[in-house]
This record gives sequence, structure tokens and C-alpha cells, in this order.
Amino acid sequence: MRLERRIVVQLAIFVVVALVAGSVMLFGYFKAPVTWFGVGQYKVTLQLPQAGGLYKTGNVTYRGTEVGRVEEIRLTDAGVEAVLSLRSDVQIPSDLQAQVHSVSAVGEQYVALIPRNATSPPLKNGDVIPMSNSQVPPDINTLLNAANLGLQAIPRENLKTVIDESYTAVGGLGPEISRLVKGSTQLAIDARANLNSLTTLIDQSSPVLDSQGETSEAIGGWAAHLATITGQLQNRDPSVAGLLEKGGPAAEQARQLVDRLQPALPILLANLVSVNAVAIAYQPAIEQLLVLLPAGTADLQGTAVPNMNTKQAYRGLYLDFNLNLNVPAPCSTGFLPIQQQRVPIFQDAPDRVDGDLYCRIPQDSPFTAVRGAKNYPCLTVPGKRAPTVKMCESDAQYVPLNDGNNWKGDPNATLSGQDVPQLPPGTPPASNKLPGQPPPGAPLPIAAVQYDPATGSYIGPDGHVYTQTDLAQSAPKERTWQTMLMPPGG
Repeated sequence: MRLERRIVVQLAIFVVVALVAGSVMLFGYFKAPVTWFGVGQYKVTLQLPQAGGLYKTGNVTYRGTEVGRVEEIRLTDAGVEAVLSLRSDVQIPSDLQAQVHSVSAVGEQYVALIPRNATSPPLKNGDVIPMSNSQVPPDINTLLNAANLGLQAIPRENLKTVIDESYTAVGGLGPEISRLVKGSTQLAIDARANLNSLTTLIDQSSPVLDSQGETSEAIGGWAAHLATITGQLQNRDPSVAGLLEKGGPAAEQARQLVDRLQPALPILLANLVSVNAVAIAYQPAIEQLLVLLPAGTADLQGTAVPNMNTKQAYRGLYLDFNLNLNVPAPCSTGFLPIQQQRVPIFQDAPDRVDGDLYCRIPQDSPFTAVRGAKNYPCLTVPGKRAPTVKMCESDAQYVPLNDGNNWKGDPNATLSGQDVPQLPPGTPPASNKLPGQPPPGAPLPIAAVQYDPATGSYIGPDGHVYTQTDLAQSAPKERTWQTMLMPPGG
């Protein structure tokens, strides 16, 4: 029989398609090389206490991916052994746990390989997963029996109520419960990934918990105070509500007030910045003043107590004035010499001399100018005392002119080499010069005035001639304390 060329071509195409389809079926679906010859596979034995419904050709998964099948299940003296045929191209850590799970409630068990870490050596052909690292699901009959006993223990009339209330409680909450389960799972995964940190936190939490226990009284007091505050807020609920309702309009009124105070208020606030800096620097002094002011006020009020309920026409302060002359003695050290001092009757206002004029005797002098400028405390340098802020903030230390005993000689101690007035540290010599002041470097004249002992006449700093009769030789020799207090010629 002779076939036409067209039929021969069709038969050839059919044979090729059949061969391709058969190859796909044989190698792709049936996986003949793997099934018949074990190509690309290795075998691992899994020891189980019982089969747990596992069957031959069941799936084996690793991290949710199918990596092999159950090749054989056989009984042993200790339980059951399942031979797993696994893919060679998947590296599975040997430190793992094998669990038998069900795909659905009706069965279809499979083996899930769950690694404990990713650093252990991979499984190899012939390895055995011991029974200590395997787990099978509980017997379904036991579970059903336990569930049946539990349901029988619940009164039937209450079971419907429980089911209805449960439906009411969780009905429609599927997405929320799903998110809760996913979040809990992710939390567990993160906790395992940070297991060392969590262990350290638990181990080191004891001191924190101990401190909480030791401060339980303080915490209880804080809670009690908070309860008092919240109770007061509850009792004053109308007032709080009124504050919340009227707070906005009040704030708007305050804003309008600030707008009306333009531009004076910004200038005032800008000036307060410098005042604030000074107040911060002098905070200890301000606090001391606030501490002493009430006590001083109380002492001042106490001076009026003896005059209360008396018949005196004038009810003033009850004070005792004692006339103490030159106690303590006046300090002239550190001030201008007498030739350069101005007469009090002058009414002009000359420029102030450069430098500082103050009592420059030792700081520990117990009788003269105890509270003078030399003992000002340095607020920015605790423990240091100096007459000026510049000296406080510099490395310079206070040096007195002399020991304060003016009668020994020059009250300004010109031999000490220090300037009078005193210039701040790092300041060039003073350019101003008072009338009668010697040139720089020359010793200052001593604090004395030439007078005529015969008549008691002398020339004052203003150039006028004055007479002190009690200095004359003709003055009466007998002198009393009254004559010392009387002016000349009195």
C-alpha cells in the first residue's frame, strides 16, 4: 500500500507530538528519574513514636516549600520510621524539628521540617532524625472524646447562650483577629531573632524591679496626689469646663493686648533678656535676699511691738541709739589722698576717675569695713571674693595695700607699687589726672596738711585758708570729750 506524502507528514508530526507529550508526562508529571532511579534525591530516616496518620507518598515541606516525599513507612520496636526522599538542591540544616501536620481536618498528613538555626551542617544521605526531634499530632479520636466530654459537662441550656454570646463578641471581627494573629506571629518571630537581647533584659531587670519596690512609698504618694488632683478636677468640673470654653477667647484677648502694646512690648522683652542674664548670674544672691527679707521684715515689725497699747503721743519704732564715734575706725586706705579729695560743699559734677576706689585692706580684717567691696562674693566663681566682676572672672587675686593700720604711715601704701585708684586687670594706666596728682611712678604724698602751729591756720584742698583754733598753741590745755565734739570756736 502506497501512502500519500501528505499522510506520511501527518503521521510523522503525530509521532513527534506523542513522543514530546509522553516525555513531559514521564519526566515532568511522573518524575520517572526521581521515582524509579532516585536521581537528585537523598534519603533521611525520621523516627516517630507513631504514624499519626502519615502515609506513603505524603509531602515533605521545608519553610512551607515542598522538598520531597515520604518514600516508605515501617514499624520498629520503638515506634515508626518514615523514610524521606529529599531534593539534593535544597540545603536543609540538620538541627531541626520534624512535625507531622494535617492539610485539612479530614487528614492528608505531611511532614514539616522546621529548622532551629541556619548555621548547622545540612542533612545528608543516611542521616537519622531522632524521635526527640519529631512530633506527631494528637489522636483525633482522643480529641473528639475530650471535646465530647467537655460538651457534656456544659449544661445544654447554657451552651446555646455561650455560642450566641461568642458570636456576638467576635462576629464580624475576622480581619481584626487575622491582624492580631499575624502580629502575634511576627512578634514571636522577632522575639526569637532577638532572643539574646530579651534574655539580657530579663536577667538585668532585677535592679529595676528592686528600685520600684524600694520606691513603692514614693510611687504610692504620687498616685495618691494624682488621685487628689483628679478628684479636685472632677469636683470642679464646671470650672474646668468654663476654663476650656473661655480659654480660647481669653487667649485671643491676650493676643490683641500684645498687638496693641507694639512696639513697646518687644523692646521691653528684649531688654529683659539682659536682665535675665544678670538675674541668672546673681541667682544665689537673689535667693539669699528672698530668704533674709522676711526675717528682716519680722525684725522691723518687732521694733514697734514695745510701743503698742501705750499712751505715748508718737508711736514710732522702739530703737536704742548709742553714740559710738570711730567704732569701727574709718578706712582711708585705697582712696584718694587728702590733697586730692574734694570738699563736700562743691556742687559741680566732674568726670569720675579711672579705676575703683574702695577700702583696700586685708579681707580678714575683723574691725574695719568687714562688709566692704573687698569681700564681695564672686557669684560666678564659688569660694572666691573680689571687689570687681573682672577680678572675679580673671585669675587675679585680691592684694591689699597695707594691713589697714593707717597710723603707721602712708594710708595708700605707695611703697607697694599698686595704683590708686585700682585699675581692672589688663587695663592700661589711667589717662586722667586730678589736680595735684603726681606723675605716674612717683610716690603719692602722705595724708597730711601743713599748718601753722602758732595760729592753727592751714590751706585746704580748695586753696582757701582755714583756722583750727584748737590746734593753736594758745588753745586751752584742758580738753574734755565735750570739747572734742564741739566745733572750733563753739
